[in-house]
Amino acid sequence: MRIVIQRAKRASVSVKPDYVREIDRGLMILVGVEKGDTAEDAGYLARKTAMLRIFDDEAGVMNRSVVDIDGEILAVSQFTLLASTRKGNRPSYLRSAGGDEARQLYDTYCDMLAEAAGREVKRGIFGADMAVELINDGPVTIIIDSRLCE
Repeated sequence: MRIVIQRAKRASVSVKPDYVREIDRGLMILVGVEKGDTAEDAGYLARKTAMLRIFDDEAGVMNRSVVDIDGEILAVSQFTLLASTRKGNRPSYLRSAGGDEARQLYDTYCDMLAEAAGREVKRGIFGADMAVELINDGPVTIIIDSRLCE
């Protein structure tokens, strides 16, 4: 699994006018699921996300997690995070997990993150054409790939 964590002042995801999820200060996370990923990958990333110290303390040092600041969390599925651009100019998405597998692991990640962080994880709609808005704070953007972790 690959995630892009962005420290947000505000973020939202909308699917047509009837589905909107918004957060204030917290984390906006893009989630990509690769073929062969497991619940273990989701759990590792959920724990890492909840405890990642990327918010400033009183001294201006990134020393606080989203839990420490009582921040909000928004997670959006994004299969394009696994795009391969090695050949040609059209990205290949062959590494991305199929719909059912990816949906299950995206939901698992969000559920595990909610448990690890002790708060709701607002979500986009899996597989939908979504509009995502973000005011990145910093900017601070962290990429974590569960297959590249030691």
